[in-house]
Amino acid sequence: MGRFLIRRAFFAAFSLFAATIIVFGLSRVQGDPLLVYTQEGGGYGLSPAQKKEIEKYLGLDKPLIVQYFVWVGNALRGDFSRTLLDRAPVFGLITGKLGATAQLALAAWLFAVLTGVPLGVLSATRRGGVADYLGRAFALFGQALPQFWIGIVFIVVFAVHLDWLPAVGRGYPEDSFWVQIKHFVLPTITLGWLGSATYLRLTRSSMLEVLDSEFVKLARAKGVKGWKVIWKHALRNALIAPITYSSLFLASFITGATVVELVFAWPGIGRLALTAVVNNDFALLTGIVLFFAIAYIFFNFVADVLYGYIDPRIRYN
Repeated sequence: MGRFLIRRAFFAAFSLFAATIIVFGLSRVQGDPLLVYTQEGGGYGLSPAQKKEIEKYLGLDKPLIVQYFVWVGNALRGDFSRTLLDRAPVFGLITGKLGATAQLALAAWLFAVLTGVPLGVLSATRRGGVADYLGRAFALFGQALPQFWIGIVFIVVFAVHLDWLPAVGRGYPEDSFWVQIKHFVLPTITLGWLGSATYLRLTRSSMLEVLDSEFVKLARAKGVKGWKVIWKHALRNALIAPITYSSLFLASFITGATVVELVFAWPGIGRLALTAVVNNDFALLTGIVLFFAIAYIFFNFVADVLYGYIDPRIRYN
């Protein structure tokens, strides 16, 4: 197991190194960041001399390779530079918004697990029945409908017409627990429906394969109760794929919450990323994208480790 962990850690480190190169390169080809200071960019109309002075201050006058190593060295110390306009610490801005995004991502992941896995088991055990068709329809709509459209429909129906739930925002700290929970309902379902549909399909296909296996047939022939065969023997082996993908789902919820945050005015990293794009703030945008890359690589590493523990054959291949 030790060699397996070392290999996985090496690949994770290499992926992170490649991600830093890609993120840094894309940040430098997206356009001139100094446009935010010029008249054409709606800024302050700086003279060429002032632009050169700002370039020197930001380190943009150095060769790209030098800029890269300076940026990586600062990032390793937790310094992700400062925003171009107000010179606020990028790391502080990201961590300040991380809590809201993490809470939404965790809530969406729990919704996906608690709905997708049971519905997948029900669909597999009722193959060809009404429950199976309803479950597959739920999964089809969850994977086919765009999240921004789902969010808008939810707002129109449940917030505007029925007035059951708040349309936007996260609520205030002084609000009651129930009021804060109500703010989570619509964005959680909007973000988690796709994950729930994926869990349902993974669980259903794995359960169908396990239910047709020899050891399940033997358990039934020995007189083991039906519920025990399904929930103890079959599900335990069918959960390998869903558990493996769980960490990747959580990462995708964190990195993919941008659209949902925009629709529901959720004060998370997604809205911060949009601000960085609009302002052409390469420092802030680079920090956000690098954070997303680190999160995805970390959760991918966790998925590999979980897979190795669940299925020992993976360690020795």
